[in-house]
Amino acid sequence: MPMTDREFVRHIIATIAYRAAKTMRGAPESFAAFRPGPTSKTPLQIVAHMGDLFDWCMTMVSGEPKWNTAVPQDWKNECARFFAALKKFDDALASEKPIPFDLSRMFQGPIADALTHTGQLAMLRRLYGSPMKGESYTRADIVIGRVGADQTPADPKFEFD
Repeated sequence: MPMTDREFVRHIIATIAYRAAKTMRGAPESFAAFRPGPTSKTPLQIVAHMGDLFDWCMTMVSGEPKWNTAVPQDWKNECARFFAALKKFDDALASEKPIPFDLSRMFQGPIADALTHTGQLAMLRRLYGSPMKGESYTRADIVIGRVGADQTPADPKFEFD
C-alpha cells in the first residue's frame, strides 16, 4: 500500500531523527564548542538551528509561518529541544488536522535544511577526531513515529569504517 504524503514526510522526519541521533550519540562534551575555522558554526549552534527549523515547521502547520532564532542552551538541553521539536512536528503530521501549508515547500525548506545540517554534524565529528561509523542506511531500523534521541543502535554488520 503506498504511503500518503503525510506518512512519507513522517518517514523523512524519522530518518532525520535516526541520523541526527547517531551524530549526537557518544560525542564528547567538548564537541559542542568545536569550531574548525574562525567563521564556522559550532555543533551546538547547528543543533540549535535544527531545533529552530522544526519550530518553524510548527508555525507553518498552524498556518502562520514565523521564524524565531532561539538562544542556544547547553549541548544536552539543545539536543533534547531538537528532538522535542521533531516530536511535536511528527505528532502534528500524525493527526488528522488539516495542514494549511504545502508539505512539498516545507520539505524543500526547513526539512531539507535539517538533512544538510545532520550531514554537517557527521562531518564535524570526523574533523574533531571522534567519527561515528558509516552505515548502510537502507538497512537501518527507521520507524515512522520514532523521532526521539533513543533510536535502535546500528547493527554492527551494517556499519563500516
